[in-house]
Amino acid sequence: MNLINTSDLIGYIAAFLTTLAFVPQAHQSWKSRDLSGISLPMYSLFSLGVLGWLIYGLMIKSWPIIMANSITLALACVVLFLKIKHK
Repeated sequence: MNLINTSDLIGYIAAFLTTLAFVPQAHQSWKSRDLSGISLPMYSLFSLGVLGWLIYGLMIKSWPIIMANSITLALACVVLFLKIKHK
């Protein structure tokens, strides 16, 4: 009985790592409220791109893509919100 296939396992690992990469930025931004080094255009475009990946993941029903991009979008939106609020 195969619980998870190799491509999904690689997808979950990659999704976990790339999503985890945003946690320190969101945490530091929340804690310090210093977003002077954050580019508003970059985070705006990045957030739209992640939303696109999330929609794509939903369309093809790929749980690694859906989970990773849901969490990454939430973290990126926190940073984006703080950047706009503390501009």
